[in-house]
Amino acid sequence: MSLEIRKTLLQVETTLIEGGRPARQPLRLFSAFAVIANPWAGRGYVEDLKPEIHAVAPELGKLLTGMIIDAVGSGEAVEAYGKAAVVGLDGELEHANALIHTLRFGNHYRGAVGAKSYLAFTNTRGPANAPIMIPLMDKNDEGRRSHYLTIQSAIPDAPAANEIVVALGASVGGRPHHRIGDRYQDLKDLGQDASNPAGV
Repeated sequence: MSLEIRKTLLQVETTLIEGGRPARQPLRLFSAFAVIANPWAGRGYVEDLKPEIHAVAPELGKLLTGMIIDAVGSGEAVEAYGKAAVVGLDGELEHANALIHTLRFGNHYRGAVGAKSYLAFTNTRGPANAPIMIPLMDKNDEGRRSHYLTIQSAIPDAPAANEIVVALGASVGGRPHHRIGDRYQDLKDLGQDASNPAGV
């Protein structure tokens, strides 16, 4: 089984004004999408997903990572990152999960941007033009709320019923005029430890 790609897309969004006020640093959001044939479509329930994961996920991770890095200019410039997958209606949610929740996919991106944080994610099922939401967070600091962002998109003709859309997202900059602090100040105010934020 090899990776079968129908199309790729690259999206770049720049926010110059937010809340009626110019941004000191424009927020730039990058997203890369691959529309691929679902390797499990039409086969009924498949118990062992590993062969297709091993065959498809590394190539897919390398492709999408390259698209992001080429668009941003360098891995160092990426500040926040995330991933998403939308499986078509003939597929299982497990098929979407299988391709993005493996180190064979994610480590291409982590290594390229020098990240420590886990990749924020969504995995959903839907028809063509379904919403694609890519949540982002700081690549090295999960508590940095200025970089809690979501890229919103859709592809008019994807996913087809037997396809999966897989995506990576990145930001250069955080939300313009962010002013809600970070989780560390909350923890300090609540007298809680970072390793046990709910105090349970």
